[in-house]
Formats: sequence, C-alpha cells, structure tokens
Amino acid sequence: MSIPVNGRTTMRRTGLSLPPDLSLSEWRHLGQQIHIIADSSAWWLGDWLIFGQEHYPDRYRRALKQTSLDYQTLRNYAWVARKFEPGRRRGKLSFQHHAEVAAAPEAEQDAWLTRAEEGGWTRNELRRRMRMERQSPETSDESAVVQVKVFAERRIRWQRAADIAGLGLMDWIVQMLDEAADDPVPRIPGPAAAPPALGV
Repeated sequence: MSIPVNGRTTMRRTGLSLPPDLSLSEWRHLGQQIHIIADSSAWWLGDWLIFGQEHYPDRYRRALKQTSLDYQTLRNYAWVARKFEPGRRRGKLSFQHHAEVAAAPEAEQDAWLTRAEEGGWTRNELRRRMRMERQSPETSDESAVVQVKVFAERRIRWQRAADIAGLGLMDWIVQMLDEAADDPVPRIPGPAAAPPALGV
C-alpha cells in the first residue's frame, strides 16, 4: 500500500520516495510530520491497549498478532498511557519524556514535565536532571534505599528488558514493582498452582 503526500512524495510501509527537486523547507516539514506520527503512535497504541483491556478478553494476544510488537513494549505503552490521562499529556514533549517521569507521583510528574517543557530539554536531559536531583544530598529524607543482591545472569536479563523499554535499569525496576503493587495477584499454595497471568 502506498500513500501519496502532496502529489510528489509517496509513503510506503517499507520506504519513502522523495522527488529530486524537493525543497529544503518541504523536506523539513515532511520530517516534522513523520516525527509527530512516530511519537504519537506510542500514545495511540497505549490508548488502544487500554480500550482493549476494558472491552475485550485476550487483549494482548490479539494485540501482539496485530502489531508484531513484543509483549513488554506493549505493556510499557499502556502503562505510560494509563499514568497520563489525555488532558495531562504535553504536546510539546515526546512520549519518552512522559515515560521518564511516569513512576513518580502525579504532582512530581507535572513539575518535571513543566521544567522540561520550559527548558526545552531532550529526554536525555530530563533523565540526567532527575538523576542529579535524586543523588543530591539535599533530597528529601522521605525516600528509602533498598539493596538487592542478584545473580549476574538475572541482572543482564533485567537490563535487556529495560533497554527495550527505553528506560534506565532502576527506572524499569521501579516501574515493574509499581505495576505489581497496583495489581497484586495472590499465589495459590500447592504444587499444582499455575503461575499468575500477566496483565498491563
């Protein structure tokens, strides 16, 4: 399937055909449009998954077949979309900006996004500033330090999952723990107990 754009540029699933006389301003405008579509698609998929969760059974099995995206990626999209009602999403910031602050309390999310918006920060700059504040000795004593020893093999698996999600390892761990706390599934004792089903 091909989609003509302004009669001169053609978009296909596997490529983009540009005319040789494309002006610099047209090229820039096209790039902005592509970026908006790419960034918006994460929100769209997240909202689509949430709708599926509320209306249809076996939502993620169907979603995986429809999108060819891996399960963890879909979980991340839905998790971030759930953390931000559409009215709280900042149009000037990327989905990844929102993902960086999603694990924080709502007031803190808004404060960081406002600072990022006003400062014109990239996602990486937002992440850097958040890390700096967490490491600052002036940080509130309300936070607690939790240390966990894990085998290297497990840490590598976690790091790989965090990389796929586009998060730092600690941010990914916090996200996973928050999800588990939001929807705890009690284990049924006994050898015949089945593992709990994962859901977003």
